[in-house]
Amino acid sequence: MIRVNVFVEGQTEETFVRDLLLPYFANQGIYLNAILAQTSTGHRGGIVSYGKVKHQVTRLCRQDKGAFVTTLIDYYGLPTDFPGLDSQEQDAQLRVSALEAAFAADINESNFIPNFLLHEFEALLFCEPKKFADWLDDDAPVARLEAIKASFDSPELINNSPQTAPSKRILALVPEYRKTLHGPLIAEDIGLDIIRAQCPHFNDWIERLQALAH
Repeated sequence: MIRVNVFVEGQTEETFVRDLLLPYFANQGIYLNAILAQTSTGHRGGIVSYGKVKHQVTRLCRQDKGAFVTTLIDYYGLPTDFPGLDSQEQDAQLRVSALEAAFAADINESNFIPNFLLHEFEALLFCEPKKFADWLDDDAPVARLEAIKASFDSPELINNSPQTAPSKRILALVPEYRKTLHGPLIAEDIGLDIIRAQCPHFNDWIERLQALAH
C-alpha cells in the first residue's frame, strides 16, 4: 500500500482531494490523506509564510518515512519568502517547475514531492465553464467564462494578478460563487480526465503520483 499525505492550503483543496482525488488514486493502490495547513495554534487553512510551510512539510516528511508527502498550494498569492519565487523566467510552466525544484531542494527530504497549482485552484474550473450553470442556476456568465478560456492555450495560463487571476475573473462574473462550496462540486462535475487533458502542469503532478505505484 502506497500512502501519500497531501499538504493543502485550504478547505477547498481538502475537499477536492477527499472527494475527487482520493477515490481516483485508491483504485490504483495509492491512498491519499489531505492535511490542512495550520497557520497558528487552533487555526487551519491558508499560507502565510514559507517558514510555516517548511516547518509543517518537513515534520510530515520526517514523522512518517513510509509515506510520501506532496503539496496542493496555489502559485498565485504565494508569500514572497518562498525559495525560487524571484525567478525571471517568463514561461509560466517553466517558472513554476523551477519554483518546485527550489522548494524540493530546500525541504531536502527523499519522500517529498513538491507541487503548485498553476495559477490557482479556480483555473481548473475553466476547463468546462458550462458546469457553473448547473450549480448556480444561472447560465448568463457561461459565455463570458468560455470567452476567457478561449483566449488562453490552457486554463492554467490564465493570468496571475489581483485583477486577472482565475478566481478574480470568476467572482467578477459570478458574485455568488463561493470557493469552498462551489469549487469542489464544479471540479467533480468536470471530472479528473477533462482537467488532466487541459492542464498539463496539473497532469504532470498526477502522473508523478501514479508513478509511485510502479
